[in-house]
Amino acid sequence: MTSMAGELAKGVNRLVNLPNQDLSDLWDSIVLDQALKDQLLGQAIVNFTVRGLVPRSVLPLHGTILLVGEPGTGKSSLARGLAHKTAEAFDSSDFRLLEIDPHALGSSMMGRTQKAVSDLFSQTIAESAMSGPTIVLLDEVETLAADRSKLSLQANPIDVHRATDAVLVQLDLLAESHKNLLFVATSNFPQAVDSAFISRCDLVLNIPPPNKNACKQILVECLHGLANTFKSIGKIPNASGFESVVDAVQGLDGRAIRKVVASALALRREVAADSNMAAHASEFPRWTPGYVKRLLSPRQSRGISRYGLNLVNSYSYHRSG
Repeated sequence: MTSMAGELAKGVNRLVNLPNQDLSDLWDSIVLDQALKDQLLGQAIVNFTVRGLVPRSVLPLHGTILLVGEPGTGKSSLARGLAHKTAEAFDSSDFRLLEIDPHALGSSMMGRTQKAVSDLFSQTIAESAMSGPTIVLLDEVETLAADRSKLSLQANPIDVHRATDAVLVQLDLLAESHKNLLFVATSNFPQAVDSAFISRCDLVLNIPPPNKNACKQILVECLHGLANTFKSIGKIPNASGFESVVDAVQGLDGRAIRKVVASALALRREVAADSNMAAHASEFPRWTPGYVKRLLSPRQSRGISRYGLNLVNSYSYHRSG
């Protein structure tokens, strides 16, 4: 079951009962070194096994994981998938995922942001943990735990400082009182996260952009997924020239790679109307480096090679059959 924000306490965007197959699919969709996935899942499992049995004076576990990396590398999807995989590891339907919307906690009223943060942690999250094992997703955690050393009291409201103070206090209190609680935080800007928050994390894991093999796997999986609906697209990974496509998208993150594929479908109106035509040979000449660069933002176009945008036109290379 999934509950949306309208039914939930302030600051909670979504509540998902675990395990959840949609979240399992998210986990599988993130192409990442298996050792990193194993480390991440292992840390989450330890949180619900070892942490409750060993005094914090021996292992000072706070029940907090931080995923950092560039936008588009799949941190949020990985965090949601981790929630499913953790519940699956315990073969339990008692787990739940709370997704927090940090932007809903801000207030122009003095002191209200700090109170909203304190109430979220001490009441909403604590009550969920009392009901059963709870995993909390703190997306864009720098919004809640901004680096106080880089904030100016003249430029930033005092509430921003106090909100970070409240997060740290509540993390300490919840670490003592609720051993069946795990926070998974994400940040595109770890340099903007308060050092005291980072020091409380049991694991800080950098999620890197995909390497060449991962880029190819992302492309192939995306095209095969499309082929479930548009069968001719399934031929593209076997087309001659497909490796030039892989070379061309190196340097992009997984999200950008999939958006290149989506943009390819919009190249011509006929293809947009019938995506089975995407593999038609007449499309091949239209894929030029300049065209693909126009499909991408300046950040996304970084790393595009000048060859192969001859590009996702393995799309156009294969005639549908």
